[in-house]
Amino acid sequence: MKIEKLNDNQIRCTLTHADLAARHLKLSELAYGTEKAKSLFRDMMQQASFDFGFEAEDIPLMIEAIPASADSIVLIITKVEDPEELDTRFSKFTPLGEIDSDTAESLEKLEGAEEFLNLLNKVKEAASDTQNTSTVSDAPAPFNVRLFSFDSMDRVIQVAHLLQPVYHGSNTLYHDPENSLYTLALTQSDHTNSEFNKICNMLSEYGSLEKASGATLAFLEEHCDIMVSANAVQKLSVI
Repeated sequence: MKIEKLNDNQIRCTLTHADLAARHLKLSELAYGTEKAKSLFRDMMQQASFDFGFEAEDIPLMIEAIPASADSIVLIITKVEDPEELDTRFSKFTPLGEIDSDTAESLEKLEGAEEFLNLLNKVKEAASDTQNTSTVSDAPAPFNVRLFSFDSMDRVIQVAHLLQPVYHGSNTLYHDPENSLYTLALTQSDHTNSEFNKICNMLSEYGSLEKASGATLAFLEEHCDIMVSANAVQKLSVI
């Protein structure tokens, strides 16, 4: 999952088939706003907040879905201050019956294309549901990520077994071949502050807590190998 800031009111998120598969998500689930889709959307917004200061609490969002290639889609997420502008801009979306042949052809090449068409008309509703969910009183704090480094894969697997019963957030394992280090990036996701602190305290007994900043995460993405994306703990815990 790649997130880019276009301007103060707009971000672009590129989702590949691998990103969706890692979360066991289908394109139709994005369209219909399932719990897994809402969790993905929350993680996207939390990461955008952490990396770019993109805050969208209590602000209407417009989401435009664009097929980018045979195995990826792009979501353009825009903050809309004026609700009337939101309705006007959504009215410009192409009705399903009027999609041109070039767009239709590109959609046919996309995994699950027959379901993706619904996304253009229904993802707004899913985003609205997600915003309502985020206002619950015991919702977690804004985006929180912790990085822990380990000197061996065996130690990472050991940690995965310990975390599996108590942690269910999005997490990615990176490998730095130059320094022979493994870095596990944990997001708070929908864990409470108390839960996430306990999880991190447990991890600190087995790995080294590293500084988590936008620059650090960018370095991991660009210079390290992604061993397992989005659900490293869940996958490694069964080894």
